[in-house]
Amino acid sequence: MTDTSDARTSVGRRTVLVATGATAAALAVGAVPRPEAPTAEAADTAPVAAAAVCTLTKEMTEGPYYLDGQYVRADITEGKAGIPLKLTLTVVDDDTCVPLGNALVELWHADALGEYSGFVGNNGHTEPDSGTFLRGGVLTNASGVASITTVYPGWYRGRCVHIHVKVHTNVTLTADGSFSGGQELHTGQLFFDETITTAVARVSPYSTNRVTRTTLAQDSVYDDGGAASGLLTLTALGSSTSSGYAGTLTLGVER
Repeated sequence: MTDTSDARTSVGRRTVLVATGATAAALAVGAVPRPEAPTAEAADTAPVAAAAVCTLTKEMTEGPYYLDGQYVRADITEGKAGIPLKLTLTVVDDDTCVPLGNALVELWHADALGEYSGFVGNNGHTEPDSGTFLRGGVLTNASGVASITTVYPGWYRGRCVHIHVKVHTNVTLTADGSFSGGQELHTGQLFFDETITTAVARVSPYSTNRVTRTTLAQDSVYDDGGAASGLLTLTALGSSTSSGYAGTLTLGVER
């Protein structure tokens, strides 16, 4: 299974990425902490949009594995095995860098074996398929921050490790815990430092994924643009790879 829909492309809307937690110069070259330098402070500090430097970036295609009507929830793991990943994503208005509250940030990604819920088997593995694992999203708070708990994604044929993201506004929450309606402001992807992914790939259950891994440099979507192309800033949560990572990024969207 190759994610052929994820060819590098612009889909017409502008979006910006806002430098956070480090100097603009550091983020411009995609500076990412290495696994051997663990700290947790960044996970507890919301990005500060007012002090940011805005950089235009392209949107990316949603790929072939999007499913409508997923749950609004802060933890999307559903018990899936994997290295913990705590994401802090901040949404801001691209014209003013003012945080955008009450926007729905929706994520979906593959599990450690490279399988998407609703499509299990496409990467050659057999496992239970709920149709909802590693899918969902939350509304941003007044500071534009969405905090989501998941696991570090695995990989599948033809694509590097990544997470898909959409930003919606004016959604309606439904009685079944999902959402409907609203406007889609942004479709993009989040990417991971190759050194950290290499370390993750050595840990079970990722080590049992025998599919050849595509690196960032080999990927057909990621354009080596660092944070401006969706590269997360990753911070180790402990002294070992298995302890997990905090991932931060600020997305600016055109309202």
